[in-house]
Amino acid sequence: MTDSQPIEVDARGRDCPMPLLMAKRALNGMQVGQSVTVLATDQGSVRDFAVFAQQSGHRLLRSEERDGVFIHVLEKV
Repeated sequence: MTDSQPIEVDARGRDCPMPLLMAKRALNGMQVGQSVTVLATDQGSVRDFAVFAQQSGHRLLRSEERDGVFIHVLEKV
């Protein structure tokens, strides 16, 4: 795990596939072990991030909803 600052992607108000594309872009610039938190309002992001984690090998550490905002935390592997 690295000691760098946590990365947050604000994809609120963006429709599919933008939250996932924004997360992929962030992951591409990260080192293994870093995590990114994605904030999204698109309900489809729940399914999208679960499938993406399975297909890409990145770890989906958490996926939750708070006040209409879906929070997804991915770790780059």
